[in-house]
Amino acid sequence: MPDAEAALAQAVIESFDPAWRHDPYPAYGTLRRAGTFLPGPLAGTMLVPGHAECAAILADPVWSHAEESELLHPDSDVELPGSFLWMEPPDHTRLRGLVSRAFTPRTIEATRPLARQVVDGLIDDALAAGELDLIEGLAYPLPLTMICELLGVPVSEHPAVRRMSAGIARGLDPDVLLSPAELAARTAAVEEFREFFGALVTARRADPRDDLISALAQVHAEGDRLTTTELLGTLLILVVAGHETTVNLIGNGVLALLRDPAQLDALRRDPGLALPAVEEILRFDAPAQVTTRTARAEVTVAGRTFAPGEAVICMLGSANRDPRAFDRPDEFLVDRYAGGARVSRHLALGMGLHYCLGAPLVRLEVGEALRGIATRLTGMTLLADPPPYRPNIVVRGMSSLPVRVTGRPG
Repeated sequence: MPDAEAALAQAVIESFDPAWRHDPYPAYGTLRRAGTFLPGPLAGTMLVPGHAECAAILADPVWSHAEESELLHPDSDVELPGSFLWMEPPDHTRLRGLVSRAFTPRTIEATRPLARQVVDGLIDDALAAGELDLIEGLAYPLPLTMICELLGVPVSEHPAVRRMSAGIARGLDPDVLLSPAELAARTAAVEEFREFFGALVTARRADPRDDLISALAQVHAEGDRLTTTELLGTLLILVVAGHETTVNLIGNGVLALLRDPAQLDALRRDPGLALPAVEEILRFDAPAQVTTRTARAEVTVAGRTFAPGEAVICMLGSANRDPRAFDRPDEFLVDRYAGGARVSRHLALGMGLHYCLGAPLVRLEVGEALRGIATRLTGMTLLADPPPYRPNIVVRGMSSLPVRVTGRPG
């Protein structure tokens, strides 16, 4: 038993230690085999590594997401702008309903030509050079351009948005894992975000344009509208959560394809597999690896009863590799979700009240990136494996992904 306890303790460390960001999945397997609920690294929390248990918690409104900031940042000297992401009904229902009126499927689909244009332009640049850092040369520019164009951010300010986004994204990790410099960078990024986007909101309320900030500033229902604080919180989620997760999703997907040439060949033969492949990337190597929930009332999950106020860390990355839910869970299969196949639902975008509002935009952007890769890049060689990873845990991804490329001109 001491050996088993030591192995479990090491698996918990490897699940959260930045040194293991390149491959936390063996540690996740150890957690799943060790039990359904395990002591977590944060005081008073339990780890939930299994798919069925995570799904049950995420789908049940008795579990609240509102306490995540307090759990991860109990001593923070900066308050992240509030968002419905960290709210529960009735506030969550009200704010998400208002935002949904502006952030519609039609609005998202209208951006497809821009996404295709951006992807093709970036691939042109890569082919001219013969190689690229796929993170810097495709994964970052595509979602950054898309979200800035949607919001109405001037092109000259795109680098500033990226800088703010990166500082805040790193700051989403638990405070105990952040250095003083990283905590200070988060504070600076949040203040810059408030000032920058606050000025844009003020300008768009006075002079609306054809952009999402204007639409959000003007949206109302039954006399209700978003306050400036609520709007800034919504913009933070759209910019940071939407942009950063999409960057990492593109990188993770391309890395999986490069490591399994048969799957890349299958995508090249049938570019129509791009959309099912997005779902498989979300399952196989999702950017969002963990999320928290706190019980609002006594609730029983898988035979364990939780008292009000008890908190859990749902290990989404582990749940999506659970062999109880997926056949061949550690294999990347671009056609796993194709053709209406009966496959367990991955949890990368959440479930229930907090299902990702930006899911259609994520799918569109990553699908267009995969389409461009499948149809235009005839050769791709990975130049570093494993590539370097950023230390982030909540939003996990690579810092670079160098590849050599050949292909056909656009």
